[in-house]
Amino acid sequence: MPRAGLSTERVVLAAADLADQVGFDAVSVSALARGFGVKDASLYSHVKNLQDLRERVALKASEEFADRIAAAVAGRAGRDALAAFAGAYRDFAVHHPGRYAASQMPLEPAVLERSSGPRRLIEATAAVLRAYALPEPDQTDAVRLLRSFFHGFADLEASGAFHHPRGLDDSWGRIVDSLHFLLQNWPRTTD
Repeated sequence: MPRAGLSTERVVLAAADLADQVGFDAVSVSALARGFGVKDASLYSHVKNLQDLRERVALKASEEFADRIAAAVAGRAGRDALAAFAGAYRDFAVHHPGRYAASQMPLEPAVLERSSGPRRLIEATAAVLRAYALPEPDQTDAVRLLRSFFHGFADLEASGAFHHPRGLDDSWGRIVDSLHFLLQNWPRTTD
């Protein structure tokens, strides 16, 4: 029987919060149970096992990430949309490192079908790139470039790897301008 006060939603939210504190890979059923002051077995009424818990956190994180991206880019196009997308991406990755790591977790198609978050992230990225009118496979290449850049910058920032005195926001703005220029002048595939 489920313990009073616990629900699947509450357990998943607590796991996402714990991930932000200790890292997604450090989240365990035991650590989560300790946080609730219950035995591990009490949580198994709400999640099947650690894999199920991690998948649920990944889906929740993807939904939250998609909500932030969608709100940031709403009504924007071109460089404004790119900058808003980039800023929301960076903010989520740096301020919610556990959730961000969870959102990057590879998931099986059957798991992905349980949430619109991952699909909405893909759609938001495509919407930002629409202004640049990139045909395939150029659009796929551009998505990979943006994701790689945003991920890399946020990861380096979160780990404190940037030591130069130049402000990170100054560099970020120049890089977003450079990405906008690159997307406007994308070399077209000749296949």
